Amino acid sequence: MPRVPTAQPNEQSRQKELKKIEAYKGLVSQVNERVSRHQLREIYTLTNSQINAKDYTGETLILTSNLLHQNPEYYTIWNCRRLILQDAIRKESSSQQDGSKHKAQGGTDVGSEGLSEAQREIHLILKEDLTYTLPLLQGYPKCYWIWNHRRWLLNQTSESLPVPVSLVFWREELGLVSKMLNYDSRNFHGWSYRREVVRELERLGSQEDHDSTDRQTSMVESEFAYTTKMIKTNLSNFSAWHNRSQLIPRLLDERKADNADRRKLLDAEIDFITQALYTDPSDQSLWFYHQFLMNAVSTNPHPTAAFMPGLTNQDRLEYLETQIDMMKDMLEDADDCKWIYQYLLTYSPQYMDIEGGNKMVTTLQMRSWLEQLKKLDPLRKGRWDDLEMSLGL
Repeated sequence: MPRVPTAQPNEQSRQKELKKIEAYKGLVSQVNERVSRHQLREIYTLTNSQINAKDYTGETLILTSNLLHQNPEYYTIWNCRRLILQDAIRKESSSQQDGSKHKAQGGTDVGSEGLSEAQREIHLILKEDLTYTLPLLQGYPKCYWIWNHRRWLLNQTSESLPVPVSLVFWREELGLVSKMLNYDSRNFHGWSYRREVVRELERLGSQEDHDSTDRQTSMVESEFAYTTKMIKTNLSNFSAWHNRSQLIPRLLDERKADNADRRKLLDAEIDFITQALYTDPSDQSLWFYHQFLMNAVSTNPHPTAAFMPGLTNQDRLEYLETQIDMMKDMLEDADDCKWIYQYLLTYSPQYMDIEGGNKMVTTLQMRSWLEQLKKLDPLRKGRWDDLEMSLGL
């Protein structure tokens, strides 16, 4: 279909756009004049004297707000904003006489009760900036710099506020990222950020109660259940499957699972992914998770999948035979799916190495699968030629 040329703007629209550009450039100049570029490069190593020498005022903060509202991708201005906030937090911290954190009283919703005056001011500064970034995040959910800035703000709560108060911030953030992933379940920025939020919640939770065990502060069970929920909502979710693969080894360790328990979980996961593959065999994310599970039963598993130490070669043969049979069966209704051929050629050599023969898979079958793979994916001809050589076909 020929590309339709974009309509040329009329003179009135062009002039309006030029005014917006001039106003934007003016904001950039004002912020750069107030915060030097040299100090932006030194953002994490500023001395107190360097900070005090600059104009880190509320007016400058408002200028960065206006500028970032127009262009949230301008990461240098996010650095400017952090310099201003960092200066405000430093001043409040230095004004606190005792220098120690007062333990907040109350229940889960601690708010700012039980804080010193300086801590209440820091609480307000961080709360207001988190509120400022919220509409930006909703409008630009895949902008790295907004996520980075919220991460920085939350880390300040961990450093500057009592643990119970900081926990409230992080718990609210977990609720926010859950809402963001409900809106776009495949937003990998959100999934990566969620893992960081969970890690900090676990760390702070263990600090809050020194008598608690790792099991009590761990969120691995709830996060594993969360991946199940998100996968059932949308099977084609790379990030959810990846998160699940990251959780399984830790889940088994925290359950103190023996070999029988580990095998039970592996069987359940294989059943889960098999049902998904029959639903949509062309979904690449499903095959990647299937490969992760099958890596766990190989004779030389990757360290990230080495959670099945008790398997014998006979056990491995049974898993490989079952999966090869499953994929052959899938070919009856999906003989145009390249992933089936690719993974048949991935698992068959493993089976033959363990079996030492061709009871279930023959060289002739493998040649046939490879020919089909070449036809279905000709753009990767070089890769399939290399595979042919490595398999001795």
